This record gives sequence, C-alpha cells and structure tokens, in this order.
Amino acid sequence: MLKLITLLAFAFAACNGDAIQNLERFGSLNKYYYYSNAQRNSITLTEDHFPTGNDTAAPFNNNWDIVVIIHGHSGTATTTINPIVKDAFLTSGDYNVIVVDWSSFSLSTYSTAVMAVTGVGSSIATFLKNLKLPLNKVHIVGFNLGAHVAGVTGRNLEGKVARITGLDPSARDWENNVLRLGTNDAQYVEVIHTDGSGVNKNGLGVAIGHIDFFVNGRLVQPGCTNNLCSHNRAYEVFAATITHGKHYGNQCSTEAEITANNCRGFIVEMGTAKLVKHGSGMFRVNTGMRYPFHL
Repeated sequence: MLKLITLLAFAFAACNGDAIQNLERFGSLNKYYYYSNAQRNSITLTEDHFPTGNDTAAPFNNNWDIVVIIHGHSGTATTTINPIVKDAFLTSGDYNVIVVDWSSFSLSTYSTAVMAVTGVGSSIATFLKNLKLPLNKVHIVGFNLGAHVAGVTGRNLEGKVARITGLDPSARDWENNVLRLGTNDAQYVEVIHTDGSGVNKNGLGVAIGHIDFFVNGRLVQPGCTNNLCSHNRAYEVFAATITHGKHYGNQCSTEAEITANNCRGFIVEMGTAKLVKHGSGMFRVNTGMRYPFHL
C-alpha cells in the first residue's frame, strides 16, 4: 500500500508541473513552530536548534507536556485548528506547543494532500526523534487529514506517544485505508467525530480509536447549515473541552443508539488536555450551538 501510494505520488508529480514538482520530498518541506506562555510569538524550530531551558528566547520546559498540532487539507500554521487549539492549551496551563505546517502539500488538491500524508507524518516522526522528546509527555492533535498524519507520526516513532487526539479524521480515501489513524499509533487514541454522516460528510463516521466520541450523533451540528461547519466543530468543541471542560458522553452499545440518541452507558469526559485518560468504546456527546457548547 505504501509503495503504491509513493509510486502514484511520483507519477502524479511528473504529470502536474511546478506546483507539485517537490511532491516526492513529502515532509522535507514541513515547518515547525514553537509556542509557550513565555513565548507567544512563534520560534521556528530546526533539528539542530530546539528551545531549551538555557535559551531565554524560548524556554522549553522539560516539566511541561508537549503538544504537537497538525492541520488538515487547506490548512496552514495560522488557519483553522492551529490558533484555536494552540491558544486553548496556552490559556489553560503551561505547555510546550509545536505547530506543524505542511501547507506545501495541504494547499494542493485533496488527492495530492492524501498522497503526501505518509511522507509528512514520517518526517514529523523523524523530527521528534531527533529532538529526543520524552514520548510519555507527548500529545499529538490532528484535524481532518492531520489526524491520519498524526497516526503515521505515532507509528513511526521508537515507542508510543502518550496520546493522539483525532479531530474528525478525513473519510474520503480513508474508510478502508490501512494507513489511517488507529489504536496502535499511541498509548491512547481518542477520536472526536462531528461530520460523519451523509453523502457529503467530511469525517469518518465509524469508531477507530480506543475511545470515540460522536458529537450530537455525528450529524449536522447545532447552529451549522453545512458539512464544513459541522466538520470544523471538531476542533472548536475540543478547544472548549480544554478551556471549559464538562463535556460528557454516555457509552453506546451500537451505532443505532448513537444515531437515535439512546445511549445510556457509563459517562466519560470528552477531550480535555489530560495526557493520561481512561475509558474505551463509543460515546455520544450532546452539545449546544455556541462556544463553549454546553447545553
């Protein structure tokens, strides 16, 4: 599968000119930006310069958890998930936040971005390994295609990160794709679904993590009139769980219970910044239409 994707990528690049002539380089064009409460303006990271406690310009604190945020198709370091989720973490406590920018491919066609996922994720894994980060303090958050990039990153590390949170992982080309985000990619994989139903859905509507939260039954989200709004609600509601908390789901036995809002199982809190969480299975979470989305 990986070999086929790579070969297709090379062929595609050969036929499509300058815009994607570097497609075979995949993640070598990634950019990485560091933020913390002490460093609200980004510092560009390279493999030979990572902020440390001795770097007064950008103190990396070994006592803080490390959050890696990965955008999806059409995203950049400063759009969609990144500012909202980054600021949610920094507002709620002290974190080392690394924002990944893979816009060299994500701003291309969806098909091109899909073909870049494996290379982008593998490159992020190499970058994190070279930084010698403690994996038990790493939380990777990915939205849209970025959720699958997070999975590739996790499975290419020497050991497992503590947590991956997949925010409405992309459905198109991934419903039967063995490379998609899965439970082997981190010690704990949490997935939040917000747009996983209907012919125009953007996100996967099936459980793929250790724990899967189906927000409002992964149907049209309150206050939304289109699929893109419902899709984006994934990172919005996740940010709200960090800043405000108290978004609880009831465990569901079947997908029919999820759709019918008939889940009566035990309760687990969705999202949050916690690095270590417990619980497994499918859960339905009902929310309101405005941030922080409490009913």
